Amino acid sequence: SPASPLSSAGFVVGHAGLYQALAMFAVAYFIIGMTVLSVCAIATNGALDAGGAYYMISRALGPEFGGSIGIMFFLANVCGSALYVLGLVEAVVDSFGIPPGQKAGTGVHVLPQSYWYELLYGTVLLALCLLVCLVGASIYAKATFLIFLIVVGVLGTILVSFFATRPIGVPIRLPLFNGSETENGSFTGFSLATLRDNLGGGYGVDYTTGQMMSFSSVFAVMFNGCTGIMAGSNMSGDLKRPSYSIPRGTISAVLFTYLVYNLLAFLMCATCNRTLLQKDYGFLRDISIFPPLVTVGIYAATLSAAMSNLIGASRILYALARDDLFGRALALAKKTSASGNPVMAVILSWLVVQLVLFSGKLNTIAGVVTTFFLLVYATVNLACLALEWASAPNFRPTFRYFTWHTCLLGIAGCCVMMFLISPVSASASLGFLLLLLALHYLSPSSTWGYISQALIFHQVRKYLLMLDVRKDHVKFWRPQMLLMVQNPRGSARLIDFINDLKKSGLYVLGHVELQDLDTLPSDPLQPQQDSWLSLVDKLNVKAFVSLTLAPSVRHGVRQLLFTSGLGGMRPNTLVLGFYDDTAPQDGLARHPAFTSAREEVPLGFPPLRAPTDPKLLSAREYVGIVADALKMLRNVLLARQLESLDKAWELRRAASPPPTIHVWPVNLLRPDSARYADTCSLFLLQMACVLNMARAWRRARLRLFLCVEAGAMPHAQEEKLRQLLKDLRIQAQIQLVPWDAVTRLHWQTRRGPPGGPAPAGQVEEEEEEEEGAVNFPANATQVSDEYVCAANKLVLEQSPAPAVRFLYLPRPPADTSLYLLYLHQLELLTRGLGPTVLVHGVSAVTSTQL
Repeated sequence: SPASPLSSAGFVVGHAGLYQALAMFAVAYFIIGMTVLSVCAIATNGALDAGGAYYMISRALGPEFGGSIGIMFFLANVCGSALYVLGLVEAVVDSFGIPPGQKAGTGVHVLPQSYWYELLYGTVLLALCLLVCLVGASIYAKATFLIFLIVVGVLGTILVSFFATRPIGVPIRLPLFNGSETENGSFTGFSLATLRDNLGGGYGVDYTTGQMMSFSSVFAVMFNGCTGIMAGSNMSGDLKRPSYSIPRGTISAVLFTYLVYNLLAFLMCATCNRTLLQKDYGFLRDISIFPPLVTVGIYAATLSAAMSNLIGASRILYALARDDLFGRALALAKKTSASGNPVMAVILSWLVVQLVLFSGKLNTIAGVVTTFFLLVYATVNLACLALEWASAPNFRPTFRYFTWHTCLLGIAGCCVMMFLISPVSASASLGFLLLLLALHYLSPSSTWGYISQALIFHQVRKYLLMLDVRKDHVKFWRPQMLLMVQNPRGSARLIDFINDLKKSGLYVLGHVELQDLDTLPSDPLQPQQDSWLSLVDKLNVKAFVSLTLAPSVRHGVRQLLFTSGLGGMRPNTLVLGFYDDTAPQDGLARHPAFTSAREEVPLGFPPLRAPTDPKLLSAREYVGIVADALKMLRNVLLARQLESLDKAWELRRAASPPPTIHVWPVNLLRPDSARYADTCSLFLLQMACVLNMARAWRRARLRLFLCVEAGAMPHAQEEKLRQLLKDLRIQAQIQLVPWDAVTRLHWQTRRGPPGGPAPAGQVEEEEEEEEGAVNFPANATQVSDEYVCAANKLVLEQSPAPAVRFLYLPRPPADTSLYLLYLHQLELLTRGLGPTVLVHGVSAVTSTQL
């Protein structure tokens, strides 16, 4: 049977010849290879559940896309199972059937042949598959492993037979409408003449259907022998470690089968004439040194493929039912046995396969099955492409050997082969789409307006309304930044750094103008708008600009936090420069985009504040802005000395050694409640990882510092943190840092603070805090300058010096009278550290799910 993976190579070579057969294998495995890379990427991006490819697609593209693809993949597996059962029936009848034209059988040829008898044989074989699948995945795994051993033994026997069997003639009985006729095929042994005759194509009539074969029809039959790559992913719910097993098992299977197919094709072409290859699907048995073993092997391989597709279809149906995408229609499929086996989904899948068996001949459904699988493979690639292009921070698979290019190549390969196999069913009109794309990208600029802008406005408005914040999921969380800029002349490098940190999220440059509109003849912000937009263009950052008038900076920031953005696109993270006495430097004057005076003229930004001039913002007001943002449930980043970050220089030295990003996910100002798994620490980890994922920072290495005390089982803490990083798919080097000498200063301070005991009210307030709280302590006065300086020295001593540091930002104290002390301690903690980002997160942003 050509449905058997062992003999389909002979069917392909017999019709297509060696050259075209090798081309078919290369095309098929190119498509499969690109798809396998996408499967491995998605499978290693979180915890997989039952449903295999459906689960991957639905979790990546959403329920609407996933539901339709799930049904299609279910039907592909159902038709595939029927295809293999029919192929097995054909092989059984070929071996044991009564020859056409005879009324009684002789010897082993005892099985009657007719449509209804063959349907009966198929039903019995399918019932056997049903019994194995009803018992559960464990018995299926054992059965398939036994079949694998048999097939490997058969494969070894076949390879030996090509060398050991002497040239023989093989009579081939072909069925006709009113009887049969006999042709003679021949096994010539290794012969250059035979090889030369089999190099080119020689398509003939398929004796089972009477149809003339062609490249596309032969490819359709051959491709069905390669669809087993999804067998492992379909069992994702039954595997102990699917994220580990699926990539290794799938890639190994693809490489092994590709080599076997090519080896068999060459050996067949060199030893068998075309008549034998085209018209005797069981020729491997005829030339074998031990024919019964080949028969058993072909039966076992085909039965294994049928079971694989049946159990795969049942797992997809169960996953569809459990997701409630079709309501009560699939409610029955949710029922499972005590061991968790979805028995009703198996039975329903068996019923559908039984209906497909009525179609009769296998080659009639081969094209349908191939088209289904190609569509599913194209969609798996599309799902991976969508995740890659969406640039969601939580899409960081541990399998790295894929790019969006491989996804696109996989989609293109699937589409091309669908057109070749079934031009009518696959004829989507791509020409009009290509024309639109060409016009969009190639049309010259004009002054009479763009309909594209009107269409974009319409679509953006429509999709903004559809972007429902109630449907937000942590898997697709991304930072949406509001960076407050007082004067862009002193913030050029900070603007560029936050552009790297936004990870395809919303990025807004905010500015507060301290004026009163009542006393002005017109809005002073309108003339400034063009200067800000020109700045965005020149710096090549993907940012919006939001300007406001307010009586104070704090009121202006509140306005922007409340009003910036639309719908689901609103800033969730506020970024501020650090409040210190450092004199601002004109970064625009040194920026490559503004090196010539001609480029700087259009920008109407005022000169920078002189060091002796008063600031527009007080220290108390600055801390108040941080407190306001946290009350509004916005994450906060404070960036210090980012203007000293020469990103181009840091990344140029990437080769020796690569730049590092230091991450301190512990509250250094409160060592008595230091934890590594609270919301703020996880947010800090996420932001450092997001920066590392940016194209310009990919060569940088994350170094995570674990502060440990003597007697606190540091290696257990390290292993726990390593497991957390593995679950979050974050690659970082963990470095243990003893800090007993630092914490000793803290405890000494608590026993007797230099300024006397803390006020009783503040101590009571600390006692009332929840256990493990991560806020800045109410008794802030008990954190001495000596301790903070020691913590600063501890951070500074870790070498080599990093390109940037991420530190934990404590929450401001509830007592506003402690604001100045809070800011003083932050200044001491970050003094002399170079480019540093203090981070406080209030959002749950990490996900271990697919």
